[in-house]
Amino acid sequence: MNILRNIFARIWAIWGITSFISTFLIIFIPSQISWLMPPKVGQDYFIAVSRIWMRIWLTLVGCPVKIKGKDAFKKGQTYIITCNHNSLMDVPISSPFIPAGNKTIAKSSFAKVPLFGFFYRKGSVLVDRKNDNSRKQSFDKMKAVLRHGIHMCIYPEGTRNRSNEPLKKFHDGAFRLAIDTQTPVIPAVIFNTKKTLPANKAFYFMPHRLSMHFLPAISPDGETTESLKEKVFAVMSQYYEGGKF
Repeated sequence: MNILRNIFARIWAIWGITSFISTFLIIFIPSQISWLMPPKVGQDYFIAVSRIWMRIWLTLVGCPVKIKGKDAFKKGQTYIITCNHNSLMDVPISSPFIPAGNKTIAKSSFAKVPLFGFFYRKGSVLVDRKNDNSRKQSFDKMKAVLRHGIHMCIYPEGTRNRSNEPLKKFHDGAFRLAIDTQTPVIPAVIFNTKKTLPANKAFYFMPHRLSMHFLPAISPDGETTESLKEKVFAVMSQYYEGGKF
Protein backbone atom coordinates (compact mmCIF):
# COMPACT_ATOMS: atom_id res chain seq x y z
CA MET A 1 0.00 0.00 0.00
CA ASN A 2 2.86 2.40 0.79
CA ILE A 3 4.40 1.74 -2.62
CA LEU A 4 1.10 2.48 -4.39
CA ARG A 5 0.60 5.58 -2.25
CA ASN A 6 4.06 6.90 -3.13
CA ILE A 7 3.50 6.23 -6.85
CA PHE A 8 0.16 8.05 -6.75
CA ALA A 9 1.67 10.99 -4.82
CA ARG A 10 4.37 11.45 -7.44
CA ILE A 11 1.90 11.26 -10.34
CA TRP A 12 -0.31 13.75 -8.49
CA ALA A 13 2.72 16.05 -8.04
CA ILE A 14 2.99 16.27 -11.83
CA TRP A 15 -0.67 17.26 -12.00
CA GLY A 16 -0.15 19.73 -9.18
CA ILE A 17 2.71 21.50 -10.96
CA THR A 18 0.98 21.44 -14.36
CA SER A 19 -2.30 22.83 -13.03
CA PHE A 20 -0.47 25.43 -10.92
CA ILE A 21 1.42 26.82 -13.91
CA SER A 22 -1.62 26.71 -16.21
CA THR A 23 -3.91 28.55 -13.82
CA PHE A 24 -1.16 31.04 -12.95
CA LEU A 25 -0.80 32.02 -16.61
CA ILE A 26 -4.53 32.72 -16.74
CA ILE A 27 -4.57 35.05 -13.72
CA PHE A 28 -1.16 36.65 -14.28
CA ILE A 29 -2.25 39.66 -16.35
CA PRO A 30 -5.35 40.42 -14.23
CA SER A 31 -3.20 40.27 -11.08
CA GLN A 32 -0.64 42.71 -12.50
CA ILE A 33 -3.26 45.45 -12.87
CA SER A 34 -2.79 45.90 -9.11
CA TRP A 35 0.55 47.65 -9.75
CA LEU A 36 -1.38 50.56 -11.31
CA MET A 37 -3.57 51.11 -8.24
CA PRO A 38 -2.92 52.95 -4.94
CA PRO A 39 -1.17 50.66 -2.37
CA LYS A 40 -4.17 49.67 -0.22
CA VAL A 41 -6.67 49.34 -3.09
CA GLY A 42 -4.12 47.53 -5.23
CA GLN A 43 -3.22 45.03 -2.52
CA ASP A 44 -6.88 44.32 -1.74
CA TYR A 45 -7.43 43.65 -5.44
CA PHE A 46 -4.28 41.53 -5.74
CA ILE A 47 -5.30 39.31 -2.81
CA ALA A 48 -8.84 38.96 -4.21
CA VAL A 49 -7.42 37.69 -7.52
CA SER A 50 -5.00 35.41 -5.67
CA ARG A 51 -7.86 33.99 -3.61
CA ILE A 52 -9.87 33.16 -6.76
CA TRP A 53 -6.78 31.49 -8.25
CA MET A 54 -6.14 29.43 -5.14
CA ARG A 55 -9.79 28.38 -4.79
CA ILE A 56 -9.66 27.02 -8.34
CA TRP A 57 -6.24 25.40 -8.05
CA LEU A 58 -6.85 23.81 -4.64
CA THR A 59 -10.10 22.32 -5.96
CA LEU A 60 -8.30 20.93 -9.02
CA VAL A 61 -5.66 19.21 -6.86
CA GLY A 62 -8.15 17.82 -4.35
CA CYS A 63 -7.19 20.11 -1.47
CA PRO A 64 -10.31 22.09 -0.54
CA VAL A 65 -9.61 24.62 2.19
CA LYS A 66 -11.86 25.65 5.06
CA ILE A 67 -11.31 29.06 6.67
CA LYS A 68 -12.52 29.73 10.20
CA GLY A 69 -12.41 32.80 12.44
CA LYS A 70 -12.54 35.65 9.92
CA ASP A 71 -14.54 37.65 12.47
CA ALA A 72 -11.23 38.16 14.31
CA PHE A 73 -10.57 40.94 11.78
CA LYS A 74 -12.20 44.24 12.73
CA LYS A 75 -12.97 46.77 10.01
CA GLY A 76 -10.41 49.57 9.83
CA GLN A 77 -7.80 47.78 11.95
CA THR A 78 -4.50 46.56 10.55
CA TYR A 79 -2.99 43.32 11.87
CA ILE A 80 0.13 41.20 11.89
CA ILE A 81 -0.90 37.60 11.18
CA THR A 82 1.42 34.89 12.47
CA CYS A 83 1.14 31.46 10.82
CA ASN A 84 2.69 28.11 11.66
CA HIS A 85 4.89 26.68 8.93
CA ASN A 86 4.98 22.93 8.22
CA SER A 87 5.06 22.82 4.43
CA LEU A 88 5.48 24.81 1.22
CA MET A 89 1.72 24.31 0.92
CA ASP A 90 1.28 26.87 3.73
CA VAL A 91 2.13 29.67 1.29
CA PRO A 92 -0.91 29.32 -1.03
CA ILE A 93 -3.11 28.83 2.03
CA SER A 94 -2.03 31.76 4.19
CA SER A 95 -1.79 35.08 2.36
CA PRO A 96 -4.61 34.56 -0.21
CA PHE A 97 -7.12 33.66 2.49
CA ILE A 98 -6.42 36.53 4.84
CA PRO A 99 -9.64 38.52 4.33
CA ALA A 100 -8.03 41.77 3.08
CA GLY A 101 -4.93 43.10 1.39
CA ASN A 102 -1.72 41.79 2.91
CA LYS A 103 1.93 41.12 2.19
CA THR A 104 4.15 38.35 3.49
CA ILE A 105 7.85 38.44 4.35
CA ALA A 106 9.61 36.25 1.79
CA LYS A 107 12.98 35.20 0.40
CA SER A 108 14.31 37.57 -2.24
CA SER A 109 15.69 34.68 -4.33
CA PHE A 110 12.21 33.66 -5.57
CA ALA A 111 11.73 37.09 -7.12
CA LYS A 112 14.25 36.08 -9.80
CA VAL A 113 11.93 33.41 -11.24
CA PRO A 114 10.84 34.55 -14.73
CA LEU A 115 7.29 35.95 -14.88
CA PHE A 116 6.33 34.55 -11.46
CA GLY A 117 8.79 37.03 -9.91
CA PHE A 118 6.48 39.97 -10.77
CA PHE A 119 3.59 38.25 -8.98
CA TYR A 120 5.83 37.30 -6.06
CA ARG A 121 7.10 40.85 -5.62
CA LYS A 122 3.59 42.27 -5.41
CA GLY A 123 2.64 39.89 -2.64
CA SER A 124 5.82 40.14 -0.59
CA VAL A 125 8.29 42.18 1.38
CA LEU A 126 11.53 40.69 0.12
CA VAL A 127 14.48 39.89 2.36
CA ASP A 128 17.90 38.32 1.94
CA ARG A 129 18.32 36.68 5.35
CA LYS A 130 22.11 36.44 4.86
CA ASN A 131 22.40 40.23 4.48
CA ASP A 132 22.14 42.40 7.61
CA ASN A 133 21.29 45.50 5.59
CA SER A 134 18.53 43.66 3.72
CA ARG A 135 17.00 42.48 7.01
CA LYS A 136 16.98 46.05 8.36
CA GLN A 137 15.43 47.40 5.17
CA SER A 138 12.76 44.70 5.19
CA PHE A 139 11.77 45.68 8.74
CA ASP A 140 11.33 49.30 7.63
CA LYS A 141 9.33 48.14 4.59
CA MET A 142 7.00 46.09 6.81
CA LYS A 143 6.36 49.20 8.90
CA ALA A 144 5.49 51.07 5.71
CA VAL A 145 3.09 48.27 4.68
CA LEU A 146 1.26 48.58 8.00
CA ARG A 147 1.10 52.38 7.67
CA HIS A 148 -0.75 51.92 4.38
CA GLY A 149 -3.39 49.87 6.20
CA ILE A 150 -2.16 46.59 4.70
CA HIS A 151 -1.77 43.51 6.90
CA MET A 152 1.54 41.68 7.31
CA CYS A 153 1.60 37.87 7.20
CA ILE A 154 4.65 36.37 8.92
CA TYR A 155 5.87 32.85 9.71
CA PRO A 156 7.58 33.37 13.08
CA GLU A 157 9.22 29.93 12.93
CA GLY A 158 11.28 31.26 10.02
CA THR A 159 11.52 27.99 8.12
CA ARG A 160 9.42 24.84 7.81
CA ASN A 161 9.02 22.83 10.99
CA ARG A 162 10.63 19.44 10.38
CA SER A 163 10.57 18.48 14.06
CA ASN A 164 8.00 16.39 15.93
CA GLU A 165 7.04 19.40 18.05
CA PRO A 166 3.83 21.34 17.23
CA LEU A 167 5.84 24.53 16.63
CA LYS A 168 9.48 25.49 16.28
CA LYS A 169 10.92 28.23 18.47
CA PHE A 170 9.71 31.64 17.28
CA HIS A 171 11.98 34.42 16.05
CA ASP A 172 11.53 37.94 17.43
CA GLY A 173 10.78 39.84 14.20
CA ALA A 174 6.98 39.69 14.07
CA PHE A 175 6.67 40.62 17.71
CA ARG A 176 9.22 43.42 17.62
CA LEU A 177 7.26 44.80 14.66
CA ALA A 178 4.03 44.56 16.66
CA ILE A 179 5.57 46.38 19.65
CA ASP A 180 7.23 49.09 17.54
CA THR A 181 4.05 49.83 15.56
CA GLN A 182 1.52 48.91 18.29
CA THR A 183 -0.21 46.58 15.85
CA PRO A 184 -2.31 43.69 17.20
CA VAL A 185 -1.32 40.13 16.32
CA ILE A 186 -3.80 37.59 14.95
CA PRO A 187 -2.45 34.04 15.41
CA ALA A 188 -3.38 31.74 12.53
CA VAL A 189 -3.10 27.96 12.69
CA ILE A 190 -2.88 25.93 9.48
CA PHE A 191 -3.77 22.22 9.52
CA ASN A 192 -2.90 19.25 7.30
CA THR A 193 -0.44 20.85 4.87
CA LYS A 194 2.25 18.51 6.19
CA LYS A 195 0.14 15.59 4.93
CA THR A 196 -0.26 17.15 1.49
CA LEU A 197 3.26 18.38 0.83
CA PRO A 198 5.63 17.01 3.51
CA ALA A 199 8.95 18.80 3.92
CA ASN A 200 10.91 15.54 4.09
CA LYS A 201 9.68 14.03 0.80
CA ALA A 202 10.79 15.20 -2.63
CA PHE A 203 8.28 15.43 -5.49
CA TYR A 204 5.37 14.18 -3.38
CA PHE A 205 1.84 15.61 -3.36
CA MET A 206 -1.14 14.00 -1.67
CA PRO A 207 -4.68 15.47 -1.87
CA HIS A 208 -6.17 16.24 1.53
CA ARG A 209 -8.63 18.65 3.11
CA LEU A 210 -6.88 21.72 4.53
CA SER A 211 -7.93 24.37 7.01
CA MET A 212 -6.76 27.68 8.40
CA HIS A 213 -8.11 29.09 11.65
CA PHE A 214 -7.73 32.71 12.72
CA LEU A 215 -7.67 33.11 16.50
CA PRO A 216 -8.66 36.21 18.51
CA ALA A 217 -6.32 39.19 18.17
CA ILE A 218 -3.67 39.73 20.85
CA SER A 219 -2.87 43.33 21.75
CA PRO A 220 0.77 44.43 22.12
CA ASP A 221 -0.28 46.98 24.74
CA GLY A 222 1.83 46.55 27.88
CA GLU A 223 3.83 43.70 26.34
CA THR A 224 7.51 43.35 25.54
CA THR A 225 8.78 41.59 22.44
CA GLU A 226 9.57 38.51 24.53
CA SER A 227 6.30 38.40 26.46
CA LEU A 228 4.22 38.89 23.31
CA LYS A 229 6.19 36.16 21.54
CA GLU A 230 5.62 33.76 24.43
CA LYS A 231 1.91 34.57 24.59
CA VAL A 232 1.34 34.01 20.86
CA PHE A 233 3.43 30.84 20.90
CA ALA A 234 1.39 29.41 23.79
CA VAL A 235 -1.93 30.21 22.11
CA MET A 236 -0.92 28.72 18.75
CA SER A 237 0.73 25.65 20.25
CA GLN A 238 -2.25 24.84 22.45
CA TYR A 239 -4.70 25.29 19.58
CA TYR A 240 -2.62 23.21 17.17
CA GLU A 241 -2.26 20.36 19.66
CA GLY A 242 -6.00 20.52 20.25
CA GLY A 243 -6.50 19.64 16.58
CA LYS A 244 -9.62 21.79 16.19
CA PHE A 245 -9.82 21.40 12.43
